[in-house]
Order: sequence, then structure tokens, then C-alpha cells
Amino acid sequence: MVRRVVVALLAPVAWSPPGVELIRWRTALAEDVVDLFATLAEVETALAVTPADRWLADAVRWPDTPVYEVPEPTVTAVLAALDGYDQAAVVAADAPDLPGLVLGKLLRPLTSRPVAVAPVEGGPGLLGVASRLPVPGWLPALDLDVAGPADLRRVASAPADVAVTPGWHRLRGPADLAALDPAVEGWEATRALLSGHRT
Repeated sequence: MVRRVVVALLAPVAWSPPGVELIRWRTALAEDVVDLFATLAEVETALAVTPADRWLADAVRWPDTPVYEVPEPTVTAVLAALDGYDQAAVVAADAPDLPGLVLGKLLRPLTSRPVAVAPVEGGPGLLGVASRLPVPGWLPALDLDVAGPADLRRVASAPADVAVTPGWHRLRGPADLAALDPAVEGWEATRALLSGHRT
């Protein structure tokens, strides 16, 4: 039985919508990712933070959700912290309306490829990176905000070692709010903040 884990990287957030405190915004995004994880089947889930952001993980995690403290908020730091898994995906925590199906498609190529990436729709950056474990030696330190599929294919043993799966949008600035899909179930905490309700 292949043991898989999906990890939300609760990286620092530099922007929040007008009138919304940055801490409340970060917390809402993280809450919605944790709620999404509760719907996933056949994978384990976890959170990753730097020590300075441990408070955020503790505020939103389910009691049985593991939290990994990493020295820097990068994909490679998270993958290096994992033990006992065969496959892992690290995803950005600023995509509150992310469908679970997108995460499933990110993991699926690992049956035949060592690494898979989901780009950010409209770019730049990545929504997430999945890898077989142990991590291939060529996988570089990755910043989800700036790295792209081409960056990984350039350093891979062979370009075909990196599968590119369907992407999704992230909320990193005012223009990204228009991409939110009200028809997608979930993302209640983010939805409440954006509608002006205070929880």
C-alpha cells in the first residue's frame, strides 16, 4: 500500500483585501485549506510552517493533524521533513476554493514520474509540487510564488520526469479575487470575510 501525504504550506502572506486584517485573512485561508483536507480520501494530510508561524497551524489544525516546522517556507524544506511516506504533495495555502480533484490529479502521475507540478492559472508560480520519496537529488529549492514547470524540467534528469497537471488560481492580490468560484462548495471562512461578515 502506497502511503501518501498532502501538506499545506502555511507560508507568509503579503496581501489581504481592503479592510481585512492580514492575520484574519491568513487564518481564514488556512481554515479553508484544513476543511478541504478533511474531505480527501486515501491520503494523509499535514500542515507545514516556520517556527514563527506555529501559532497559525495550532489555530486551524484538527487535533490529529501533524504539523511540521521547517526552517524556510519552501517545498524542498517540507519534503525533507517528511518521514515514512512513499509520495508527498506540498500545496500553497492561499487557494481556499481548491477542488480536491485537483490535488488527486497532482498525485496521480507519481505512478510513472518522479515529480509532478500544478501551475498557478494565470501565473506566475506553482499551486503545488508532488514528489516520490525520497526526493530526487535534482529537485531544487522551490519557492511556490515564483517557480514554474519549466524551471523544474530544466534541472530534471530528463524533462519528461516532471509531469504538469491541471492548475488552479491562488489569492495573492486584488485581481485574483475575481477568479474565486462561488459555485465551488467550501471556503466558508474566506467567503465570510469577503462578504463582510465577522466570525
